[in-house]
Amino acid sequence: MILIYPAIEISHKKCVEFVHGLSGSEHVYSVDPVQLAVMWRGENAKTLHVVDLDGIAEGRIVNEDVIRRMVKAVDIPIQMGGGLRSYDEIKKVLDLGVYRVSIATAAVEQPGLIERLLKEFGSRKIDITIISEGGKVSLKGGALPTEITPLELAMQMVRIGVSRILYGEREHGDMDKSLPYDTLKELAIKTGIRITARGGVSDYKDLMRIQELEKYGVDSVVIGKPLYENRFPCQALWRINELALTDLGPTRRT
Repeated sequence: MILIYPAIEISHKKCVEFVHGLSGSEHVYSVDPVQLAVMWRGENAKTLHVVDLDGIAEGRIVNEDVIRRMVKAVDIPIQMGGGLRSYDEIKKVLDLGVYRVSIATAAVEQPGLIERLLKEFGSRKIDITIISEGGKVSLKGGALPTEITPLELAMQMVRIGVSRILYGEREHGDMDKSLPYDTLKELAIKTGIRITARGGVSDYKDLMRIQELEKYGVDSVVIGKPLYENRFPCQALWRINELALTDLGPTRRT
């Protein structure tokens, strides 16, 4: 079975979802992202994907205290991205206890940094986020277009030792509009490494379809808004568990 990463996107210490990625269009799902992390763990999530949206704009970790509390609150690995563009910032995040960091802009602008990180921390701790818009890599949350194709960047990263890529497509600002099935398959086959899909799975039908790609190396998917909107059959039962959670619940680290 493909692994599902519930997505928690943080802005101003709150969990939000941006409509078409536009600032000012956010819908707040939870005042405290830590409680949300505990909820997902209580619903049997095996890992979490966390994005510091404020960090994308700042080029550094902004919600450090929230991330620290999340790591302490749950007993599952947390993968985190959002504005991580320097060695010091990435080391700081890993020192907080985050299992893996997702790097986007620095992969294009500082490939030497990626090589250094791989040598020091190992490929399991580093993945490269590739977001495509119009068939070309898009950086800094869509603010910086490039002329690089996703496959070109992926192959460059493979050559320096990257073993996992997180791939998604933005269409008119929307990450969940359609599943990039063919591109995911091509990336997995041509790179020979593990691929995590970012978005594109909007319902149970999409989830079943992406399972077909597991044999090629697409082994996981990050899902945000569709999970929060209960679009999957099992979630009605999950919500019963949510009612039993108190404070940080049974998933709190000891």
